[in-house]
Amino acid sequence: MAEPSTSAASTASSTTTTTAVIKSWADEADEETESPATIAAAETSSVNLDALKIEDNDDNPPKLLDDPDDSNIQAVTSGETPYTSASKFEDLNLSPELLKGLYVEMKFEKPSKIQAISLPMILSPPHRDLIAQAHNGSGKTTCFVLGMLSRVDPKVQAPQALCVCPTRELANQNTEVLRKMGKYTGIASECAVPTDNNALSIAKRAPIMAQVVIGTPGTIKKWMSFKKLGASRLKILVFDEADQMLAEDGFKDDSLRIMKEIERVNSNCQVLLFSATFNDTVKNFVSRTVKADHNKLFVKKEELSLDAVKQYKVYCSDELAKIEVIKDYIFEIGENVGQTIIFVRTRNSAQMLHKSLVDLGYEVTSIQGALGYEEREKIVKEFRDGLTQVLISTDLLARGFDQQQVNLVINYDLPMKHTASYTREPEPDCEVYLHRVGRAGRFGRKGAVFNLICDEKDERLMSKIENHFGTRVAEVRAKSVEDYKGALKEAGLLQ
Repeated sequence: MAEPSTSAASTASSTTTTTAVIKSWADEADEETESPATIAAAETSSVNLDALKIEDNDDNPPKLLDDPDDSNIQAVTSGETPYTSASKFEDLNLSPELLKGLYVEMKFEKPSKIQAISLPMILSPPHRDLIAQAHNGSGKTTCFVLGMLSRVDPKVQAPQALCVCPTRELANQNTEVLRKMGKYTGIASECAVPTDNNALSIAKRAPIMAQVVIGTPGTIKKWMSFKKLGASRLKILVFDEADQMLAEDGFKDDSLRIMKEIERVNSNCQVLLFSATFNDTVKNFVSRTVKADHNKLFVKKEELSLDAVKQYKVYCSDELAKIEVIKDYIFEIGENVGQTIIFVRTRNSAQMLHKSLVDLGYEVTSIQGALGYEEREKIVKEFRDGLTQVLISTDLLARGFDQQQVNLVINYDLPMKHTASYTREPEPDCEVYLHRVGRAGRFGRKGAVFNLICDEKDERLMSKIENHFGTRVAEVRAKSVEDYKGALKEAGLLQ
C-alpha cells in the first residue's frame, strides 16, 4: 500500500492474496473533515419508525419470509414480491464462477440462517433496500459480499458496488473475503483506506475503474470529492457495522455526504445496512434515509447474547489480582484451548498489562491506537497466522474481527460509555460488550468469556449488562481451579 488513502486495484481472479491493513475506529479519527459545514439529514419519509421493531405478539403479523426451521431471525418484507428462503446456494441463481468460489475457496456447504433469509431479498428484483440486524459470526459478511458480486457486471469497468466500513481493519477484511469469494469471476476490487505513506496525492491518481470499492468513510468521501470515484453506475451501497457508521459520535456526517453524492447522480442504488446492533438514534436515521418500501430483518435483542459463548465473571480484589487470575488460572488451565483476546479500556491499560505479562515470561502482543499503521498490520497478521496466541487490545478489534481460532475472550476492563460529566453514573456500553463477546465462538464454534470484576463500579456495570441482555452471568471463584475447569468444560473447551 504505497499510496495515500488508496491501495492498488486488485482483480478478484488473481491468485495472489493482499495482506490486510489493520486500523482502528475507536482510538483515532479516520480522516479529517473536509469542511466545517454540516449536512442536514434528509426529510423524514413515510417510513413508520415503529415498524422497525419486532413485536412478539402481533394480532396482524406482517408478511414474513419463509424462515428456515428454528430460525431466530424475523424478516419483514415490503410489497408483493415473493421471497423463498434458500436451502442451497443453487437456489439463488448465482453464476457458475461465484458458486465455484463459494464451494472451492470459501469451503461453504450451504447458506447459514441469515444468508438463507437475506440473500433472496438482496438478489431478487426489484432489489429493495434492506435493513439487516444479525449477530457476529452469523455469516452477514457473506450476505453483502455475495450481493455485491452478484450485482456487478464484470464487463463494465466502473464502480458498481460500494461498501463503507467504520474501520480500516474491517474494510481490508471484507476486501479479502470478496477477493477470495470472487476469485473466478474476473471482478476487480479496490480498498479505500487511509495509509501512512504520502507517495501520491489523491488528485494525481487515476480514476477508479474497479467494479467493487470497499473502504472507510473519510477516504471514500475524499475520492468522491476529487471526482476519482464515480457513483453514476453504482447498483448497490453497503454499510457494514451501520450502527457505528451512523451513530452521532461516529461517521454520520461522512456517511451522509456519501449518500447525498450517490443520490445526486443515481436514484436506483440499492442500500443495505448490516449490523449486530441498532439503537434508536440509528433507527431514526435509517427511517429517513432508506426508501419507504425497504425490507427489514432483525434478531431479537435477548438473542444477541450469543448462546454459543459461555460468559463468566470473576471477582478480583485489585488490579494485581486480575493479572494473577489471568496468569495462574485462565492461562494455566486453558493453555491449549485456542487463541485469546484480552480487552482493555485504555491505551495505558494495554501497555501496562502487556508489560506485566511479558515480565512474567508470557509471549503476548498488544494493539492500540497509538501504534503506527505498519506495526498494527504486523501484529494482527501474526495473530491471524497463529504465530501469537494472546492479543491484548483496546476496542480496536471489538467489531468485525474474524479469527476462528479465538476461543477465549477476557474482559480485563468492562466496556463503558464515555460520559460528559465525571459525576454521572457510569453506564456500560452494551453494544461494545456484544461485539467483544462475538470475538469468541465465531460461526457457532465453542467459546468462553471471562469478565474480571474489581470494584463496586464494575459490579454495577456487570449487573446492567446482565439486565440489558436478560441473562445472568455465572460466577467463577477467583482462586478455584475446579471452578475454572468446570467453566471451560461447560464451554466445551476442556474434556
